[in-house]
Amino acid sequence: MKKFTNYAIIVTLFHFVVVGIHGFAHQVIPVPVSILQYLFIIPVITIAPIVAIVLLQGKSFYTGITLLFCSMLGALVFGVYNHFIVISPDHISQIPVTSWGKVFQITAFLLLISEVVGVGISLWGLINKEKESTVF
Repeated sequence: MKKFTNYAIIVTLFHFVVVGIHGFAHQVIPVPVSILQYLFIIPVITIAPIVAIVLLQGKSFYTGITLLFCSMLGALVFGVYNHFIVISPDHISQIPVTSWGKVFQITAFLLLISEVVGVGISLWGLINKEKESTVF
């Protein structure tokens, strides 16, 4: 599972950096974020994936992979809904065409990609962990 853990770390760190850039674009443009959204963004999108990769490297692999799956899936649903479905100031079509507007739009797509990959990798880890536990 070492190879899997390395993939999970790479995707999670990439996601973390993109979240930071996207969040900064939110501030610069500005695109408002509600308190309820922050209550989701901070623990689920920002903190949980980092905690998950720490757990993956320790003795809590199953807990870590489950947390990574749940956090990436939650981030994916949140991002798709807010950036691509509901028309609001957070929708990519409503962002002004400026340099930071382009950064916002590009990072919204990069978040989508990293979250899909994160869900896929964590699902792969869960499936392989289940196979491993039934063999031993």
